Amino acid sequence: MFKDANKKIATVAAAVGLIMGSTVASAEDPMRAYAMDAEKSVVTNAFGECWQSKGGVKELIEKCGDVIAKEEPAPTPVPVDGDDDNDGVPNSRDKCPNTRAGATVDADGCEITENLTINLVVEEFDFDSAVLKPEMKAALEDFADKVKASPGHESVTVIGHTDSTGPEAYNLKLSERRAQAAADYLESLGIDSITVKGMGESQPIADNSTREGRAQNRRIEITTH
Repeated sequence: MFKDANKKIATVAAAVGLIMGSTVASAEDPMRAYAMDAEKSVVTNAFGECWQSKGGVKELIEKCGDVIAKEEPAPTPVPVDGDDDNDGVPNSRDKCPNTRAGATVDADGCEITENLTINLVVEEFDFDSAVLKPEMKAALEDFADKVKASPGHESVTVIGHTDSTGPEAYNLKLSERRAQAAADYLESLGIDSITVKGMGESQPIADNSTREGRAQNRRIEITTH
């Protein structure tokens, strides 16, 4: 009985001692010593204010109003670079620094051959055919010469087209065969990095209701990038 009474008295005395020896945290003190409970959490009053104690823990606690300086990451240095020939490729990566104004260039800043639309005075392809005519081969040879003469590296896309005669699905396959025939011929001339694409009858450039219009729609186009 006496032991229990002594424990209660000791507990009350400890609590009073904590209160007497502690004060509400002062904003003027740059490094305050905070009273901590058994779980190492700062002791607060009914108003949520942090208590200080001479024997408390000295550390900055944000919820007690301490301002904790946050270390900002150093800014990434921006390389000082220019683009003297205004081709969109900075000087540090430009392997062709004197490209002519307005030229299309590759990732290294070297000029590449422009896109090509082959316009022949004769039909480019016969009806329902993917066979290259002599005039088409001559146009492809001229394109290959330009590609090989340019300082850049071209990636080439050959796009095939048809007129609207026949089923749409069949025309799509026919346009792919026409593009592939042109791509195969370009490869035989030493051109690489070629992609083939068929558009079928979906992109006519002339009236499919006339013979002349259908002949114009049976064509290929070549893009470079």
